[in-house]
Amino acid sequence: MSLVELIARADTRGLAASGLACLDRCVPLLDGDDEALRPLWATLADTSGDVPGPDWAEALAQVRDKLAGPDATGEDEAVVLARRMLAAAPAECSGPALRTWADACSAASLRIHRLLDPAAGAAPEGDVPRDAGTEGLPPLVAAELRRQAGVLELLAGHGAAGVRPALEVSTEGRRVLRAVVSRRARGRG
Repeated sequence: MSLVELIARADTRGLAASGLACLDRCVPLLDGDDEALRPLWATLADTSGDVPGPDWAEALAQVRDKLAGPDATGEDEAVVLARRMLAAAPAECSGPALRTWADACSAASLRIHRLLDPAAGAAPEGDVPRDAGTEGLPPLVAAELRRQAGVLELLAGHGAAGVRPALEVSTEGRRVLRAVVSRRARGRG
């Protein structure tokens, strides 16, 4: 099943986890630590009521305060895309707004990975196709596409029990992107 189909079929928890996982992997661009999004992940793991639960809005406000950065003027495209993912996160995680956010996060995260992938060339253009496989994609982009599909499959197959493994998938991707961002900063310095 393609990434587009997985997003189209995802339930509320799956959509919230999908968008959050994309944002989580891009936290190094926002100078966030590995625990920055933990409060939001906790609301997805809660099985006591609605998903992602009433604490989502409060946790989102805390995360936005913690990751607030400078005005986007002068920042490179990857950082601007990551800031937009965070800014667009819906305070009420339900319905069309959540699906729109998850879809936008998917596209933005793939674009970020393409921009940062040294194998993508100096001026990577266009969106990454999300309705096909990984053939022909640069390695960093292909890995991100697999991670996004993996998160959605975990949530579809396991519900709340899939949140922890989805977080582990996201953590692995964040470490990879943190290394890429660090190498890139050293190359500019």
